Amino acid sequence: MVGVAAGASEHSMSSTKNPMIKYMLKTRENHARNQKHDYSHVFRVKTRFEMFRLAVIAMAIEFAYAAETSFVSPILLQIGIDHKLMTMAWGVSPIIGFFISPLLGSISDRCTLNWGRRRPIITFLSVGILLGLILVPYGQDLGILLGDIGYNITTAENSSTTNDGLAEALISSDVAEGPLPSNFKFAAILTILGMVLLDLNADTCQTPARTYMLDVCIPEDQARGLTTFSLLAGFGGTIGYAIGGVDWEKTQFGVALGGNIPTVFGMVTIIFIICFFITITTFREIPLKLIERDEMLKPLSAAAIKKELCKKNNDVYYIKETDALELQKVPVEENYDAPVESYQNGYSPSLAITDKSNGPSQSTTATNNNTMAIEMDECVDTPITLAKYLKSIFVMPKSMRILALTNLLCWMGHVTYCLYFTDFVGEAVFNGDPTAMPGTESAQLYESGIRFGCWGMSVYALSCSIYSISVTKLRKLLGTKVVYIAGISYYGIGMLILAIWPTKWGVIVFSTSAGILYGTIFTIPYILVANYHAKDCFRMHNGESVPLKQARGLGTDVAIISSMVFIAQLIISLSIGPLISWMQTTCAILYASTFLAFFAAISAMFVLYV
Repeated sequence: MVGVAAGASEHSMSSTKNPMIKYMLKTRENHARNQKHDYSHVFRVKTRFEMFRLAVIAMAIEFAYAAETSFVSPILLQIGIDHKLMTMAWGVSPIIGFFISPLLGSISDRCTLNWGRRRPIITFLSVGILLGLILVPYGQDLGILLGDIGYNITTAENSSTTNDGLAEALISSDVAEGPLPSNFKFAAILTILGMVLLDLNADTCQTPARTYMLDVCIPEDQARGLTTFSLLAGFGGTIGYAIGGVDWEKTQFGVALGGNIPTVFGMVTIIFIICFFITITTFREIPLKLIERDEMLKPLSAAAIKKELCKKNNDVYYIKETDALELQKVPVEENYDAPVESYQNGYSPSLAITDKSNGPSQSTTATNNNTMAIEMDECVDTPITLAKYLKSIFVMPKSMRILALTNLLCWMGHVTYCLYFTDFVGEAVFNGDPTAMPGTESAQLYESGIRFGCWGMSVYALSCSIYSISVTKLRKLLGTKVVYIAGISYYGIGMLILAIWPTKWGVIVFSTSAGILYGTIFTIPYILVANYHAKDCFRMHNGESVPLKQARGLGTDVAIISSMVFIAQLIISLSIGPLISWMQTTCAILYASTFLAFFAAISAMFVLYV
């Protein structure tokens, strides 16, 4: 059986029809079943329902995102925080996330708890999300309990009334149509703390959630799992924003829970808890200590397949980059010249499979290429430390710098939309005022605008989900460069039209451009980074690839590209508030998005496409 498997390497690596992989999976499955706990699920194909269970936490995270991006900015404005301070508050979580994200990734790789490596991290971050979901909607009530005066209106009518009586007295007072003076010191602190916990933990939780799914899936299931993850995330965003678009105060359910915001956050909290338990109880993880002791319990990966093949024969194999990765066998007489040739034709030297037992008979070329393969593997497999992560940011090839800059500009434009869009709709489209007293016409218009903005963002999430499915076909039809630049440009045009004519129909129609941008930056940059590493092509000269002298890890470069969202959010949080104050309109949000998208499209023209 082993002999047949070694010789049948030209089948797809991602298919269990490959005799070698089928044999390796069956052997490991039987071995894992005979442990103290049954871990055989790690080495078998997953059902659709099992995939749903593994990925449903993505839907829960997007529900939390939807509540956060829809209501946090309006809540902060309504308790008396001005635009400058409100936007600066959004800068706290990205500062923390930029440094803590790689650190948590490294801890996740090295966690030795019997419960597993990923699930403890997911649980820790999920607790942070739940605390945020509680503090954001109830920060004002908790602040009053701690001593906040609240609305600074002192009249005989409202000095000893309940909250409902207070609202009625405010409406009838002489200052009903002016800005609402308030004193919510503790409420502001608690709400911002909740926002930081919610934003930071939701951003960070997606990585261990994806990794958990990949750890317990065989290679054949991983692409299907990631697709399921993305689809459920899009579905969660669509439904989450739609929940925020309903006027719950007109329903008995909403009245019982205390209004729109408590109802939305209450529903999201319940959904998140249910989805968390569904995912976290899906499969038992193999503890790291057990993996380190037993080679047969390591998850099947490209590295494991390489090692197995090296034991079985002296042939050289390559993992070819296609829609389904394929093991390519090199003829014996070409074993040692093929690495350079294959590398030039798009094969991955980092995934070269060579036999190391030939001793002195190996040529110098073979030795050099084998050394390169080992170095690249070590670079990929080593956990991302904070020091390595920061060093790789400051020492990057030009192609990575331009791609990182493009992704940064895209994220800046997109973050501007996500964090402040409902505020824009409430003020610029519905002509409401977040500082108006509760119950006044201006306050009601603003709240209506917030709900309508949620419907626009629901369209954004839906369009992102649909576009993400079709982006691969568009790349094949039009090319990666055209798809990348067109997606960015469409977003800029949509935001410009909406800024010039802030209308209800524009909110719905041009929110699709935000979805397409999000789908673009969620896929294209990572495809390009994967191509750079798969082909070891970070620089082109006269149409030919120039090998990179610096050893770079794929995981580190993916983390760098991902970290642009933290930098983008920090920059935007420090600049959008002053811009709104200077222009005296929330349309400044969309003008900034247009400006950033324009420069992102220019930057995308200089990206290296391989």
